[in-house]
Amino acid sequence: MATQTETDKGIGLGLALGALAVIGALVMLVGAPDVTAAWGFAGAVIFSSLAVVGIHLS
Repeated sequence: MATQTETDKGIGLGLALGALAVIGALVMLVGAPDVTAAWGFAGAVIFSSLAVVGIHLS
């Protein structure tokens, strides 16, 4: 059975993209009744997905 080790690069990438996802969620919260909320939601979803992919690929 093969084992996989996580690298510091993968963890750092996941943390950086996770921070961007949190910023997107804050933009969604602040711009609640406007189109800005939609862009914040899109950013949060995209960056959180990339964080998961970044952790798995690195």
